[in-house]
Amino acid sequence: MDAAVLHERLLRWYATHARALPWRTPDCSPWGVLVSEVMAQQTPVARVAPVWSAWMERWPTPADLAAEAPGEVVRAWGRLGYPRRALRLREAAVAVTERHGGVVPADEHALRALPGIGAYTAAAVAAFAFGRRATVVDTNVRRVLVRVVEGREYPAPALTAAETRLATALLPEDERDSSTWNVAVMELGALVCRARTPQCDRCPLLDRCAWVRDGRPPHDGPARRGQAWHGTDRQVRGAVLQRLRDAHGAVARTDLEDAGEDPAQVDRCIGSLVEDGLLEPLADDRYRLPA
Repeated sequence: MDAAVLHERLLRWYATHARALPWRTPDCSPWGVLVSEVMAQQTPVARVAPVWSAWMERWPTPADLAAEAPGEVVRAWGRLGYPRRALRLREAAVAVTERHGGVVPADEHALRALPGIGAYTAAAVAAFAFGRRATVVDTNVRRVLVRVVEGREYPAPALTAAETRLATALLPEDERDSSTWNVAVMELGALVCRARTPQCDRCPLLDRCAWVRDGRPPHDGPARRGQAWHGTDRQVRGAVLQRLRDAHGAVARTDLEDAGEDPAQVDRCIGSLVEDGLLEPLADDRYRLPA
């Protein structure tokens, strides 16, 4: 595999096909990049962009978010899903404010020490906010590399050490190119090398792709299943939280009973929201967003 050819092809493709996202502009702060990375986890970019813009207008620095009440942060998270991310992001803002003087650190180890910031997010912020040479591996990167290099349709269910080594080996040596390469591979996976409907005829790596060369063999591993939504605890938890967001105040337990079809499930979901710190119980059998 000639890495130099891959670099030249993909970097040239990205220069003309990259989506214009607000956190990719040259004037976006490292804090803006960090917020975008947390929001975009398991959430389509189209849903993230308007919420990100509203957040950055309201809380343009870590200190601004750190000073906000947790309930307001959960309310502003809206329907992005996985609302615990909102609380973790606020906790990270508090840590940045207290430990780093309100300045997002550039070092991956310092980033990983922030609450709720894992290996992927730390590497992404180091690469995209500071131009560091870091290995950024998300779902799109994994899919592109396993197809182009290994000739398989899909990667393993969970990230492996071998995948990380491969992604690191393919990084350009130049820091600026390595940062652009990371986002270019992600963009190729999002726009062209899609999971279920790959647009191979539009791919700049078509003649270098092992999967295409081998006839696009179908996935022979464990069955891939989409995430269910209707009737799940996630749906009920979301319905309960949305009622609290809309109420802008405490809500009686009786007004939450029809958030799901099964009363026992509603009880379980309310309990889990309290345990996660997303709901706060009051003495008169009412609930509010965390104060």
